[in-house]
Amino acid sequence: MAFSGFTPAATAFYEGLVADNSKAYWLANRSVFDTDVRGAMDALLADLDEFGPFHVFRPYNDARFAKGRPPYKEHIAGISESEGGAVYYVQFSASGLLVGSGYHYMATDQLERFRTAVDDEHRGAELAALCTGLEARGYRMGAADELKTAPRGYSKDHPRIEILRRKGLTAFRSWDVTAWMRTKGVVRRMRDAWNECAELNAWLDTQVGPSTLPPPDIDR
Repeated sequence: MAFSGFTPAATAFYEGLVADNSKAYWLANRSVFDTDVRGAMDALLADLDEFGPFHVFRPYNDARFAKGRPPYKEHIAGISESEGGAVYYVQFSASGLLVGSGYHYMATDQLERFRTAVDDEHRGAELAALCTGLEARGYRMGAADELKTAPRGYSKDHPRIEILRRKGLTAFRSWDVTAWMRTKGVVRRMRDAWNECAELNAWLDTQVGPSTLPPPDIDR
């Protein structure tokens, strides 16, 4: 199946799931998910295989450790990781598209290298300039988690304290549902977004790199 955009049926599927996140709704609309949602995401990622290989997250929530969590995820997402350690992420839902790249979560060994580099006058200033440039293009900087105060050993008035408090660093950009999402133009938007994050990823790959610790047990 060649990617030609996310259909109105894909958007309607998630609008309905938000309103009725139940097994009955899921089973009644499973064919729409398989074709218009999962099928479209697989086709999109195939067209972006230079950033792959990709993993598409399963549609079911793991409710074992979170009471009250709905049974199904109200979005579909794909992710890949470069040899250097940077991730490429895309998500589709009733709200539209979200794309991101960077190091969303850092293991303890990565975090130590990250903070050392951010603290360095030259390397830290270079990263701050990259973040400012991405924000000017419409991205927002984030991470899986961040401290409420300065990390141990760093001053609260550090010139890059906002970055130091983060336990990762990712650039995100999102778009509300609009006409171009129903076309092949999505491929260009995703490719352009990830290419715009190339300098950030190069900095992270050089200064941080992949973790050598065992990976955490995450819900995929």
